[in-house]
Amino acid sequence: MKHTLEFEKPIAELQKKLEELKSHEASGSLSVSFQEEIALIENKIRETRETIFSNLTAHQRVMLARHPQRPYTLDYIHHVFDHFEELHGDRLFADDRAMVGGFATLDGQKLMVIGTQKGRDTKENILRNFGSAHPEGYRKAMRLMKMADKFGLPIVAFIDTAGAYPGIGAEERHIAEAIAVNLREMMLLEVPVLAVVIGEGGSGGALGIGVADQVMILENAYYSVISPEGCAAILWKSSEAVPKAAESLRITADQLEALKLIDQIIPEPLGGAQNGVEEVAEAMKEVIKTSLSSLEAMSTEARMQARYDRFRNLGQFVES
Repeated sequence: MKHTLEFEKPIAELQKKLEELKSHEASGSLSVSFQEEIALIENKIRETRETIFSNLTAHQRVMLARHPQRPYTLDYIHHVFDHFEELHGDRLFADDRAMVGGFATLDGQKLMVIGTQKGRDTKENILRNFGSAHPEGYRKAMRLMKMADKFGLPIVAFIDTAGAYPGIGAEERHIAEAIAVNLREMMLLEVPVLAVVIGEGGSGGALGIGVADQVMILENAYYSVISPEGCAAILWKSSEAVPKAAESLRITADQLEALKLIDQIIPEPLGGAQNGVEEVAEAMKEVIKTSLSSLEAMSTEARMQARYDRFRNLGQFVES
């Protein structure tokens, strides 16, 4: 069953009318042709879709980034890479299913791929903890990244999380320390590192696998220090301010590109990546191949220095 977002309802209503007309005509109960009406509604649906999806607000893009039918990390891994062998566990505590990773090949090139993984239904969401990793998830990611560094394998990280898990267990096992260690150690990796924000890019949970030489983002994904809901609760003390917070945070792909926080936007089909995962995966594959080629052409020292400079130069500030 197709999930309909609030701003998609005008399209859904037109689609319902179209299906009713088609069913009447197919039944043959009336000796009347509805072809002209069907053509008019189909044209209206196209126009409405283009109008809505060409003028999305920041909050609407956040809703689209959270769409329950949107492709997740494992979907892209299986579409982009030729082979994937998942590895498990952090060798310290447990295997966090919210963080996946393992060896992969891309047109014959060996890589290490990691990413946050959400679930499709209630059972899988419990297993994946809604894509919010515990400390052991970040420690597993770092174990795999250090393995990649040891064997000279480029790293590709897929980011899709509302944030790291904020529960008591995560605090007891030092979630802040686990993310901080990843930030430090990723800066010191000698192999090329790419990050792709495919849905939600929330807070330190996203940055914990996002210290990369180049960061890409899908057209309808977002990347932010805090969720719009969290920002609205802190600054305006009201859930009604969520759209205002989303706009103020400047978290959409085009805004992030203008701020030089991301390097490239990967386009999506009209209506979101869920309407064409193969199309998005093919574009993503080409971007990854091109980016890796440019990074591998650099010396290790130059690449590490560029990575350091990239993060030192982020943000805009004024000293008084």
